[in-house]
Amino acid sequence: MIKVAIVTDGPYGERAYENIAREFETMFIELEAPSGIFADEVDIPADKLKAIRSADIVITYILHPDLTLELVDEIHGDVDWIIIGAWRGDGFRNQLLSYGNVTAPENMCDLEENGNPSFDEFVSRFGRPLVEVDLEGDTVKEIRVLRSSPCGATLFVAEELTGEDAQDLPLKAGLKIQHYPCRAPKMRLFSDDECKKEMAARMHSEAFERALGVK
Repeated sequence: MIKVAIVTDGPYGERAYENIAREFETMFIELEAPSGIFADEVDIPADKLKAIRSADIVITYILHPDLTLELVDEIHGDVDWIIIGAWRGDGFRNQLLSYGNVTAPENMCDLEENGNPSFDEFVSRFGRPLVEVDLEGDTVKEIRVLRSSPCGATLFVAEELTGEDAQDLPLKAGLKIQHYPCRAPKMRLFSDDECKKEMAARMHSEAFERALGVK
């Protein structure tokens, strides 16, 4: 089984840790962000670097761009794959992607297999929502979450909709996401892209459409 490290310098990552730790061996590692917006030298403690390098998959929720870049530069040759959960600006994203084994999704609900064994093992459980739905007449009898968003939104939707009327179920799934405290918009600064919370709602609606054979 793969080993996952979740790395943060602030308020994000705890929910992902709680959910991912149910499926994989997972570490939660906090780093101190540089005091300024830009930093010429970023120091990551050796003991924490060693722990991060022991993981197969690293997920970063680091908000400070220099700390993110320094970490990726330090560890990309030692881990199988790095998922950047928080990033701002296409130029910075492209710089991160140039390392080769780095993914910077627009939304953590949008992770899908890419052929790397460790990444694919992780994405078999977390990423683009995948559910199975059992109906009893017009009532939702059971919802099995085969793949959840890392934040746990899919599990929340499944629990909320179990026992509900099955009519317009995909639409209801998308609407339920609006009641879950999705943090994606706070980790992106796009002026013309689809709202990231709306993207999460759409992906959950599509998951229920597929489960019902609508799509």
